[in-house]
Amino acid sequence: MQMQAATRPNALTVDVEDYFQVSALAPCIPRDSWDARECRIERNLDRILELFEQNAAHATFFTLGWIAERYPRAIRRIVDAGHELASHGYGHERVTDLTPAAFRADIERAQGILEDLSGTPVRGYRAPSFSIGEGNLWALEVLREVGLEYSSSIYPVHHDHYGMPQAPRHPHRPVSAGVLELPPATLRMAGRNLPAAGGGYFRLLPYALSRRALNRIRAVDAMPAVFYFHPWEIDPEQPRVPGLAARSRFRHYVNLHRMEARLERLLQDFRWDRMDRVFAADLAANTEHAQVTGDGDVRTA
Repeated sequence: MQMQAATRPNALTVDVEDYFQVSALAPCIPRDSWDARECRIERNLDRILELFEQNAAHATFFTLGWIAERYPRAIRRIVDAGHELASHGYGHERVTDLTPAAFRADIERAQGILEDLSGTPVRGYRAPSFSIGEGNLWALEVLREVGLEYSSSIYPVHHDHYGMPQAPRHPHRPVSAGVLELPPATLRMAGRNLPAAGGGYFRLLPYALSRRALNRIRAVDAMPAVFYFHPWEIDPEQPRVPGLAARSRFRHYVNLHRMEARLERLLQDFRWDRMDRVFAADLAANTEHAQVTGDGDVRTA
């Protein structure tokens, strides 16, 4: 399994949401104002798709139902270009803020919109702000109940807003009745998991550190890395939101002007593909195990 994992490309993912939907900006942007704001998602997605085509990269787009509903052309462009369409829920509500019933309604609504627009089945899900952890693993059972096969929602790091540091860093099944979890990339050093999956860390730290981390994951762990970013991160001209706390302002805006060039380097330095193809063997093994054992617990894949 390690030899096979070492030959796989890394998994490239895009969390399709606009700048005004980011959780850290929520205190300054009322949800009921979203429709009145300038939405820049189509321009940013067009540029991302162009970059992917130029560099022969394919990706999984974890997409909000809210975005898909309003920009169906963008959804069709993603699918027509050969990328995987997956769910980011409907309205970017953290799972920690939802009851099981509300969570189910949210993901079913998003799944219906995405599948109707794309004509393709949706297999994967990523929770907004990686908001699945030790206290709400029931969400993974709900995902399976509605027909999803995998999640990429548990970040095995310590963070002030999310994270489950004790979670495995490899594909695993946290609960017996739930989906397969494919966690974002982390680097194991000095007994700690360090984030290596993208986002603000990728913009903040020198590119050489990200490249070194991804190379080390491949060489030492012999497994593909799951990388993510957001369309608004390649958009340094996005409107500035007033009233943000200093930490939120720094995290959101740091090095936006450098992101596109760094992303191009990343696409050129590594091989990238969709989640469902990179982890095809893991997903097949998980399905087979569940069928044989009557939905028994899969600790590793």
